[in-house]
Amino acid sequence: MMHQGTCKRGIVAPVPGLSYLPRLLDPQIEDLFEAFPALMLTGARATGKTTTARRHVKTVVRLDREDEAAAFRADPDAALAALPEPILLDEWQSVPGLLGAVKRAVDDGSGTGRFLLTGSVNAGLAGQPWPGTGRILTLHVEGLTEREVARRTAGTPFLTRLATTAPEGPAAFDVPPDAPDLLGYVELALRGGFPEPALALDLSQTARWLEGYLSQLLSRDAAGLDRPRDPALLRRYFEAVALNTAGLPSRATLAEVADIDARTAQAYDRLLTNLFVLDWLPAWSGNRLKRLTRGAKRYLADPSLAAAALGLDGTAVLRDGNLLGRLIETFAIAQLRPEAQLGPHAPRLYHLRDRNGRFEIDLVVELGGRDVIAIEVKATATPKPADARHIEWLRDQLGDRFRAGVVLHTGPRAFQLTEHVLALPICSIWSLSE
Repeated sequence: MMHQGTCKRGIVAPVPGLSYLPRLLDPQIEDLFEAFPALMLTGARATGKTTTARRHVKTVVRLDREDEAAAFRADPDAALAALPEPILLDEWQSVPGLLGAVKRAVDDGSGTGRFLLTGSVNAGLAGQPWPGTGRILTLHVEGLTEREVARRTAGTPFLTRLATTAPEGPAAFDVPPDAPDLLGYVELALRGGFPEPALALDLSQTARWLEGYLSQLLSRDAAGLDRPRDPALLRRYFEAVALNTAGLPSRATLAEVADIDARTAQAYDRLLTNLFVLDWLPAWSGNRLKRLTRGAKRYLADPSLAAAALGLDGTAVLRDGNLLGRLIETFAIAQLRPEAQLGPHAPRLYHLRDRNGRFEIDLVVELGGRDVIAIEVKATATPKPADARHIEWLRDQLGDRFRAGVVLHTGPRAFQLTEHVLALPICSIWSLSE
């Protein structure tokens, strides 16, 4: 069936009068918190972890507030024992010793749904003991997807639909009658998935919000996580990464662009990854395909961060074909990445590129360790059969392991591109049948 969209040029307005925007992870959080005593939600700052977690607890402790953190610094075991469960321990990294107290409480007590932790840094940082193994389950909270903004979280995940209904052809995939045009997709990417600007601000206000976010991230947050860094050098490196989002540049290349040494670049990669603003898409390999590159592909976690770091507006993006393609791909991957935690197929996400650079596929989705979906992202409204050439090559290599092939594009129509590859608008990811 066709879903009536609510977007103009791709900007989807929040529905008035509703205070909480359901997240794709909500059902999984509920199920796991009913089955296990402790659960941790990780993700970049301001992705909505606290808002979501509050719905599952009786007591909220904001550990980034010194007056609330003081008791936990002094005696975390006693402070925990004094509070009604379930307890939300927000921004646990402000009091790292708290994790040991949670472990002891889980070991000494019984019952499920006792502790919910949120954190804006990687809990498994090198050099720090991690007492949560086997006791604290972790889920990652991404920025808002357009499925969530459009309140279509109850629909079947797009990757699941590709795995099950792609053979039915383009008719199996809905497209809203007011699908975004190219500028609409660019504006969605510039707006990004951070809930506050995505739901409450216009694009000019969003640009100011993002600049403030980056300034804090690259100065205060970075310094709090690692030894003091030069914010100017880190900013320069972040800009180099932004220029190359959705790419495979070597660390040496990025270091040269940012005018820093390779060791500093390595440290910055680790830092940005631990702050959850830099994502890595590993290289896919298969028994039938021997000569594939091993390098991981880099993506900024949210496309709006790339635009903000480079000071880009919609006009500037449209004038630079290279950046346009990178931004659209980063946006599309950000819509699909949260689905890797959903559904019965346990999808794993990779990219593919052969060592000679002759064949390259933006996203290879492996289902259950066997079947494969191949996805290309194109910043064009009129994809051609040649755009499916690499996917067709992969199908020839994989035989019956190949489940579906798709070229996601910025046009308004879903159609059969080649015998085995569909052309689907990017918005078909969130325009789903209930």
